[in-house]
Amino acid sequence: MHSFVFRANAVLTFGITVLAALCILASLSDSFHSSLPDINLQVLNVDVLQRLSNGNDEAKLTLHISADLRSVFTWNTKQLFVFVAAEYETQKNQLNQVSLWDLIVERKEDAKIDLRRRNKYGFVDQGSNLRGREFNLTMYWNVMPLTGGIFTGSKVLTGFRLPSEYTR
Repeated sequence: MHSFVFRANAVLTFGITVLAALCILASLSDSFHSSLPDINLQVLNVDVLQRLSNGNDEAKLTLHISADLRSVFTWNTKQLFVFVAAEYETQKNQLNQVSLWDLIVERKEDAKIDLRRRNKYGFVDQGSNLRGREFNLTMYWNVMPLTGGIFTGSKVLTGFRLPSEYTR
């Protein structure tokens, strides 16, 4: 007959195989989910546009961030990492991205965001390229599932411009 160790190994192997199959099914079920988040980003005010002592430009903005990301959540979502980035072009770099604000959302009930605040992180350019610069605000969200791969989404809002002169 079979020993206790052989039987335990068979039960453990069967259990792990079933668990792996369920994880694969859970991960595949998320790939068919489509979400339509409602996002609105506005620059209410450019509080400061200054040249720092090291020669770099810095802007401080008051943002209105309004987003309803509840449709992104599924039963397999552990949390969302949400951030807003300013994106612009310069002669030196085709794409510059500066993260202005971020948030970790762990519950679907907290995925409705409506706040007015200054940018959490500095909007700093390496050089004096921000004066009069057009930029886009993009909200990105990374969905971190309980099982399966991380996937991302984004929405770009265009048409923002910084002042042509320093304000401080």
